[in-house]
Amino acid sequence: MNFEVDKLITIKIIRWTSGKNVISWFLLLQMCLSFGQGEPTKKVLVIDPGHGGKDSGARGIHGVLEKDVVLYIAHEIQRLNHLILDSKFEIYLTRYTDTLISLSDRASLARALKSDLFISLHCNSARTGASGMEVFVPEKDNPHIVSSQELAVSILYESSNKLGIRGRGVKRANFQVQRETMDQCPTILIETGFITHSDEALYFKDQRNIKAVALTILLGIYKYLHGAGRN
Repeated sequence: MNFEVDKLITIKIIRWTSGKNVISWFLLLQMCLSFGQGEPTKKVLVIDPGHGGKDSGARGIHGVLEKDVVLYIAHEIQRLNHLILDSKFEIYLTRYTDTLISLSDRASLARALKSDLFISLHCNSARTGASGMEVFVPEKDNPHIVSSQELAVSILYESSNKLGIRGRGVKRANFQVQRETMDQCPTILIETGFITHSDEALYFKDQRNIKAVALTILLGIYKYLHGAGRN
């Protein structure tokens, strides 16, 4: 017997807009999920918070460190999967604390777990006033390149549509974690924002905003996996 579970959450976030000060607004999200005896096997997601330990990654203004932001986002994705989606996905992190894990070990974990998705989280930096989110897929063609692009588009759309984050598009790159996971599953690397940009660094200092970014990433994943027969 199938039944629907409606989840309604209200999250206060601070939205950034190009060249303007951040403004406050409320994001209202209603997600309806159907569960039943025919529920498929849970999808395995490996979330990879970049850097860690002695490798702080990008250093932004207002004291923001890339390694801290992405670890917080990763934990929030895992928490919201449990809170909102009733643990619909089986989510593992490549690091759970402020430790440095080698790139090879991160990819090896995804392969060992036979992951269905590999998502690496980062923050961008630039000497210019660059801002916004961009998502990278592997430079080399592979069996999952189209799916990786679709996942990237889904997350960019949700972040832009729900939070007003500037979308910088889907790009190709030759990152090691993607080279070593692209034959296993769709793999993307998200540059969540530029912590060298005054507004975006300030945005990431507010934990409510980090939770909002995590929510839109999770929503992008959910919508991707529930499109075109992927559920």
